[in-house]
Amino acid sequence: MSDRRGSSVPFAQSAAPSPLPGASPLNNIKSVDTTRIHQIISLIDLTNLNTQCDLEAIDTLCASAQTPAGPVAAICIWPDFIEHAAQILGKHSAIKIATVVNFPQGNEPASTTCTAIGKALKDGATEIDYVLPYNALINGDTVYVAESIQTVRKQIPGTVALKIILETGMLPSEKMISTAAHIAIDHGADFIKTSTGKVPVNATMEAAAVMLQSIVDCEHDVGFKAAGGISSVEQADEYLSQAEQLLGSGWINASHFRFGASSLLQNALQALGTNDGATPTTDGY
Repeated sequence: MSDRRGSSVPFAQSAAPSPLPGASPLNNIKSVDTTRIHQIISLIDLTNLNTQCDLEAIDTLCASAQTPAGPVAAICIWPDFIEHAAQILGKHSAIKIATVVNFPQGNEPASTTCTAIGKALKDGATEIDYVLPYNALINGDTVYVAESIQTVRKQIPGTVALKIILETGMLPSEKMISTAAHIAIDHGADFIKTSTGKVPVNATMEAAAVMLQSIVDCEHDVGFKAAGGISSVEQADEYLSQAEQLLGSGWINASHFRFGASSLLQNALQALGTNDGATPTTDGY
């Protein structure tokens, strides 16, 4: 498809936020059936963005991505490990290789980000998770944000998905989350993603509701990725139910919905009774 200054004031979200209309509270735990758990696994971007990540950890991640219940949608890794992961998974693997750029602070010059994207694509990345310059947005510089996204979009071929990370936990209001989502969508996002997993507040039902409504309101075919802190099938089911209420069950597939997670896979396999030792990473995911 297709260095900013200033301090950021985080959107004050409670540990157990009251969801917006159409959202379901996470504390209403219910049984998640087998079909739903298989669906959740198929939507996972299995993530290792730990600072301690090494080649051995990438070997483990790639092995874990091929689960007894089917493959995950993608792995999400540091740029330094793309080439190694591509060799392990093979050229014809159904599992996408996502990497992160302008990460995690979102304050690189666009030219630096574009250089990183070029190398990532050459090494074998098939998806790019880009951090929107959220401090610039907080400072009111929407033009800079839009131009940065446009510049990045031009470096990415249509066959490579661009997921734009809004870092919703650092945005001071729901209105600003909506503004970020609409700017991202209007300037080339294939997905809008909640979080880097590197800040105190990551994915929440509140932020998801705003982002999903932005997708409803737009005229583009755009997906949603919830990332950071989703570690159980019960939580994942709540996010899926929320999306279904707004966009319909037929909209839910790997082209439209992802979970950025690591421990979620282990939980899902345990729920199916097929956990073969998948090892979760914990750095925000």
